[in-house]
Amino acid sequence: MQPALQAIAAVMVACCLSLQALAGTQRAEPLADAVRTALSAAVSEEDVHRAALQRTELVGMRDAWVQRMQPLLERRLRRAAVGQWRQEWGSQGLQRELLETVWYEATRSRLEPELVLGLIEVESDFRKFAVSSAGALGLMQVMPFWMRELAQADPRRLFHLRTNVRFGCVILRHYLDREAGDLFMALGRYNGSRGQAAYPNAVMAAQARWKP
Repeated sequence: MQPALQAIAAVMVACCLSLQALAGTQRAEPLADAVRTALSAAVSEEDVHRAALQRTELVGMRDAWVQRMQPLLERRLRRAAVGQWRQEWGSQGLQRELLETVWYEATRSRLEPELVLGLIEVESDFRKFAVSSAGALGLMQVMPFWMRELAQADPRRLFHLRTNVRFGCVILRHYLDREAGDLFMALGRYNGSRGQAAYPNAVMAAQARWKP
């Protein structure tokens, strides 16, 4: 192999290893009945928050955020899984739907939308139908046990855009509350690597790239 090709191969191997180092999974934990009830309500199809988040001033904030993010998202998608992004997010309408969903579900869970975009970037690189070796599903790589824990019948629903982002945001909010607002520790818990720096640092770096 020529030296130039050897160098390229070495870089590719290093990239793969770094991605593997970030791979992880949420761990099943015993939930108190009150917590389970609250989380079940948070992921319910009955969305009592929608009216509040559709007030005129908030819709204006959402639309301004989506307008800022859409060029960044399209550039990111072009660098993501080659050829796949066109099928999943190839139109501006689909990209807008993704961004509106992220804004809505993040705001509903009291999270920064840029944080959720950063987490999606690290977890799935915006592949809607991603499946990890541990069985985590979708954009935010939610483990199927959450569906069983919260009395949701079909884990394949985690491939649905709003369902996946809602579960991911609610789970991260739950971990933030458990960690008394410590984002570093909450992200570690989300990834199943609590106390280790690689994953939280990767998500927070990605979050910073989405900031204006």
